[in-house]
This record gives sequence, structure tokens and C-alpha cells, in this order.
Amino acid sequence: MSLQQLNSNQFEEIIYDNAEACLVMFSRKDCHVCKQVAPMLEEMKPQYEGKFGFYYVDVEEDKNLFQRFSLKGVPQVLFFNDGEYQGKLAGKVEEEGIEEKIAEVLGA
Repeated sequence: MSLQQLNSNQFEEIIYDNAEACLVMFSRKDCHVCKQVAPMLEEMKPQYEGKFGFYYVDVEEDKNLFQRFSLKGVPQVLFFNDGEYQGKLAGKVEEEGIEEKIAEVLGA
């Protein structure tokens, strides 16, 4: 997966310290829907280079992050900007839905 994996420390740094505009996909290695969503996000990533970050968290490796946001099931795509939670999309998300949410987060 070409999306950068975040652990708890990296998550804190990118989301809160750097206040980066980004999305974070919470996924699991054995999740079939996650395996469909991840390649779509990887394809979208280059067009937002330098403007919007694309990351993921493996919920089995970082259960505390998953629990911190009271998430139920995977995949969950959470959006952040300026250190603030901006909402989420769950399940088999469509590219159009992701693009609309990114535009909303960036205030476009």
C-alpha cells in the first residue's frame, strides 16, 4: 500500500502538531472492502500532492486510535484539517464522495 501507515505518535504529529489537511483510512489487513477502497485512495493521492495528505491506520496494530474515535467496523475514512476532526465516510466509499468531502475540508 502506497498510503503511509501511521502509528499513534505519527498520528498525533501529523493531525495535531502539523495540523495537516488529510484523510486517514482505518483498515484491517483481512478486510475485503478495505482492499477495494485503498487502491482508489492511492490513485487519488497524486492529484492532491502537497495540498492534502492520505494515510492509513491498521486497527489491529493501533487499537487505541480506533477506540479513541469510537469507530465501529472498517473501513472508516476520517477527515482532518487544522487539528480538527472534519467528519468521516464509512464502508465502501465512492471516489466522488471522497472528492466532495476533501473539497469541503479544504473549503473549496
